[in-house]
Amino acid sequence: MKLKKLVLKNFRNYDEFNYDFNSQKTLIIGKNAQGKTNILEAVYYLCTLNSNRIKKDSELITFNKDMANIKAVVEKSDTELELEVVLNPPKNKILKVNGLKKTKSKDFLRVLSSVSFSTSDLLLLRGEPQDRRKWLDLAIFQVYPLYGEKLAKFNKIRLQKANYLSFGSINFDMLDIYNRQMAVSSANVIYLRRKYLKELEKTAIEKQYSISDKENLKIEYRSIVKEDLPAGELSELIYQKLNEIKDEEIRKGQCLLGAHRDDIDFYINDIDAKKFASQGQQRTIVLALKLAELQILKDKLSYSPLLLLDDVLAELDSLRQNYLLNSIDDDVQMIITSTDTLVFKEEFLKNVDIIKISGGKIIK
Repeated sequence: MKLKKLVLKNFRNYDEFNYDFNSQKTLIIGKNAQGKTNILEAVYYLCTLNSNRIKKDSELITFNKDMANIKAVVEKSDTELELEVVLNPPKNKILKVNGLKKTKSKDFLRVLSSVSFSTSDLLLLRGEPQDRRKWLDLAIFQVYPLYGEKLAKFNKIRLQKANYLSFGSINFDMLDIYNRQMAVSSANVIYLRRKYLKELEKTAIEKQYSISDKENLKIEYRSIVKEDLPAGELSELIYQKLNEIKDEEIRKGQCLLGAHRDDIDFYINDIDAKKFASQGQQRTIVLALKLAELQILKDKLSYSPLLLLDDVLAELDSLRQNYLLNSIDDDVQMIITSTDTLVFKEEFLKNVDIIKISGGKIIK
């Protein structure tokens, strides 16, 4: 798979952007706040219909503009496909493949896939639980597109139940209906999260061991429901626990149990990495996770995903830089942003296309 062309209109700080990708490696150079990351964000949006930076699509549209366009030409299995997303809030986004509208996002997704690795990811272990859940959810979504529907359903039920709890006057029969729905939807999300993490851990363990000179990595999904069960059995257990805490939820007016409360724990040689690992060790874990994400996508799909590296190389020491760049297969297309070329070896730069960006424009 190859991204051959990207066209933006009124996207972030780009009134217009049009570029043909002619190399497997593209380096986007520019000072901070010039729009380098916005290019990667547009590519990532085409892959997931989500931004890994913001929540509202309206924030992607150039200031004082009503709508934005993201277009791409993708070569896949010797066939060219044109993707287009039109953002025009508060209306629903318009999705097109080869000019034909798609009413369901699943008909658009997985045409293009990517793994994004940015400087913010390096803070994954030190961030909040919601940061780790978001990382995990976006990673799962690219492997199992229907996961997005399950997560959206869970969030809708959670909000409905939270609103009901905030009313103050509770009908226990109605609360029981919400708890039953919450248990089923939460179990579906937790089951897939655990399933994906098990697959990710196998590869991440190998990467961590190689990069760190034999450190052992362990990843655990932390939930009030500790049992690793099929979704149906998990649902019954969650339902029981929801009944046990219903008085407390009513008193506090909050949803206290569910997939929205879970977290991911990481251990290095059985020591809690979030609390006790050095900054270098934590960065190695994140690097191992990203390389494992890339490997899982390659294994699950019939093509190699894109690798989007956003200013991350400057934050890695030479050992981790070399491991990252040398471990990427030749069939993986890379788009990299950096403030300059100094962090790259001359050998790496030989076959790299370089784009210079300033103020949302390509400069010669």
